[in-house]
Amino acid sequence: MKNPDAADSQSKTADETSSLPLSASLEETAARFRRIFNNDGTLRIRVIENTLDSRIRCALIYVDGMTDRELIQNGITQPVMQFDFALEDSFEPAELMERIRKQVIHISDITVSAQFDEMIDAVVGGMTVFILDGYAGALSINAQGWETRSIEEPATEKAVRGPREGFNESLLTNLTLIRRRVLNPDLKFVFSVIGSRSRTQVCICYMESLASPDILRELQDRLAKVEIDHVLDTGYLAELIRDEPYSPFEMIGSTERPDALVSKLMEGRVALLIEGSPFALTVPYVFVENFQASEDYYINYTFATFNRLLRVLGAFLSISIPAAYVALVTYSQEMVPTLLLLSIASARLSVPFPTVIEAILMLTIFEILREAGARIPNSIGQAVSIVGALVLGQAAVDARIVSAPMVIVVGLTGITTLLNPRLSGPLIVVRAALLVCAFFLGIYGYFFGLLGLVIHLMSLRSFGVSYMLGVGSIRPQDIKDTAIRAPWWDMYLRPAFIGARNMRRKPAGKRGKR
Repeated sequence: MKNPDAADSQSKTADETSSLPLSASLEETAARFRRIFNNDGTLRIRVIENTLDSRIRCALIYVDGMTDRELIQNGITQPVMQFDFALEDSFEPAELMERIRKQVIHISDITVSAQFDEMIDAVVGGMTVFILDGYAGALSINAQGWETRSIEEPATEKAVRGPREGFNESLLTNLTLIRRRVLNPDLKFVFSVIGSRSRTQVCICYMESLASPDILRELQDRLAKVEIDHVLDTGYLAELIRDEPYSPFEMIGSTERPDALVSKLMEGRVALLIEGSPFALTVPYVFVENFQASEDYYINYTFATFNRLLRVLGAFLSISIPAAYVALVTYSQEMVPTLLLLSIASARLSVPFPTVIEAILMLTIFEILREAGARIPNSIGQAVSIVGALVLGQAAVDARIVSAPMVIVVGLTGITTLLNPRLSGPLIVVRAALLVCAFFLGIYGYFFGLLGLVIHLMSLRSFGVSYMLGVGSIRPQDIKDTAIRAPWWDMYLRPAFIGARNMRRKPAGKRGKR
C-alpha cells in the first residue's frame, strides 16, 4: 500500500515541475514529462532525427490509445525525418520550428504552446506534442484517434417516422450532427472546461439571432460557478445548475436526438453538450415539453394532437387512479355505483389489509418489476416484467393478500405511467403524495393534493422562464404547440419569452395558409 504522504509529495513535485519555465533542452523536457506522468504506462516519448542532418533532433510526446498512430507516422514522423532542410552551419531553432510547422508537418490543426501547462493539457487531451532540441517551446498537433460508438438510433427516444441518427459519446461527432442540419453561420459553439481533475470539455450551442442573451448569460454564469472535480455526464451539470433543486420535476431538458435539439435551438433555446455523453441539455425547459415527442412534427398534426392528449390524460390518470380509488373505497362509498361497490366489497371480503396498504404494496412491487426489467438484459427484461406482474398479481389475489380490483388499479396506473417516460420519476413522487392525502382526508385530500401540485408547478421557473409557459394562456399562438400540435402553416410565431429576440418563424408576407 502506498504511503499517502509520499503520494502527496509526488503530486506537489509534479505541480512544481509543470509550473517551471520551458527548457530548450529536449532531454530535460522529456525528463519533466516522465516525472509528471510517473507510473503512467501509456505515455510515449519518441525521439527522432532527420536522416540528412543529425543536428535536427525532435521528440513526439503522446498518450497511447488516444492518438492515431498511422496519422502520426505519415503526417509527422516521416516528413520530419526525410525533409531536406539544407541548413547552414549556424541556424536559429525558432526559425527551424516555424519552418517545420509551415512546410513539413502534413497535419493542418497545429497550435504553438509556449507554456508547459499547455503542453500537459494537450497530451492528456489526446494531442501530440512536438518538441525541437534547442527551442524552448512546442507544437501541439491534433492527431487524435480513438474508438467511438457508431451513430445509432437512440434507445430512449425511438420514433416510427423521422431521422434515425442519435448522439454518441464523441463531442465533435455530436456537433457535426448539429451542424449538418443547420448550414448557417448564425449557429455558435462556445467551449469551456469543467472539472478540476477530469478537465471535461463542455460546449454551449445556440443560434445567435434567436437565443435570449439573458438566458445565455445566466447559463454561462452558472457553469462558471460549478465546483466539482469530475464530470462524466450531462446529468452532473443538470443537477448543479438547475432551478428549484428540491422539486421532483426536471427543470432542464435532455435529448439524444440531433433533430430534436435543432428544433429547440430554432425556438431560441440554448443547448449544452459535453465530451463523453450522448445526452444534450436544453434550457429553458417548460412543462409541456414532457408530453412532446419529435415524431409529433413528422406525422399529421391531427394524430400528433391526439397522441399528446393521450399522454396528458395518461399522466393525470397515473397520479389519480390509486388516490381516487382509496378515497372512494375508504371514505366515499356513496359516490360509487351500487353494483360496482358490491363487487369491490365481495373481492375485498377476505383481504386482511386496508385499501391503502394494498395500494402501497402493489405499487411497490410494480416499481420493483419495472426497475428489474430495465436493468437486466433486453432479451429477457420485457418478459420478466410482464410474466412477473401476471404471476405475482394472480398469486396475490388467490392468496387473498390483495383484491382483484387493486390489481386492475395498479395495472392501469403502470400502463399510463409508461406513456410519459420523461415524467416517470415525478409521477411516482406525486402519486405517493396524493395517495397519502387521500388516505387521511378522503376525496377532499385528493383535491387538496391536486391544488398543491398546481400551485407548485405555477411557482417553478427554468432560467427565468415560467415552467407552465403556454398553459392557461388565451393567446392562440401560445397554445398551438402545447397539448395540441397545430399545422406548420399556422405556427408562424416562436414560443413567447423563449424566442422573444426574434418571434417570427417566417419572413413577413410568407406566412402561408392560416
